[in-house]
Amino acid sequence: MEKENNLKKLEKEYLKLQKKYSLPTFNELNENFGIEKISTDEIKLLLRTIRNFISEKLANYMRIVENLLNPVNVPMFVYSIVKNLEEKNKENLKEIYKELTEIEMNLIEVDLDYSEKKEAEFIKNSFESWRKIKKQILEIIKKAKENPKEKTEKNNKNYFG
Repeated sequence: MEKENNLKKLEKEYLKLQKKYSLPTFNELNENFGIEKISTDEIKLLLRTIRNFISEKLANYMRIVENLLNPVNVPMFVYSIVKNLEEKNKENLKEIYKELTEIEMNLIEVDLDYSEKKEAEFIKNSFESWRKIKKQILEIIKKAKENPKEKTEKNNKNYFG
C-alpha cells in the first residue's frame, strides 16, 4: 500500500514538471526507462534522478552498439551477430552510435552544469532520440536473427564433405 502511495505521489510530482517543461508522460518514461523504481526513494531532484535512469539505459545500448561495431573481447554470440549483419545495418549502427555519443556529450554537460530546465531539455531530447533509436535497433536485431538461418542453409548446400 505504501509503495502504491509513493508511486502516486511520484506521478503527481512528475505531472507538475511535465506541464512546466512539456515533457513526455510518466507512463511513456516508465515503459521505456523503468522510472517507477524512483518511488521507493526520497527524491529532491526528480528530473536529475529520471535523467540518471535514462542515461543508464542509453549507456547500456551504446555499449551494445559499440560491441557490434567493434567486437573485441565480447561474448561469442556477438561475433555471430556481427558476421551476419548486412552492410546497410552496419551503417545504421554507425548512425545510432553517433546519436548515442551526442546524447552522452549532452549528459556530461548537464551533469556538470545543473539546472532544472537543462535536465528537462535533456529528458525531452533523449526520449525523442530513444524512440527512433529503439526502432532501428529492433529492426537490425530482427534482421540479424533471420540471417544466420539463411547463411547456414547456403553454407550447407555448398558443403561437399
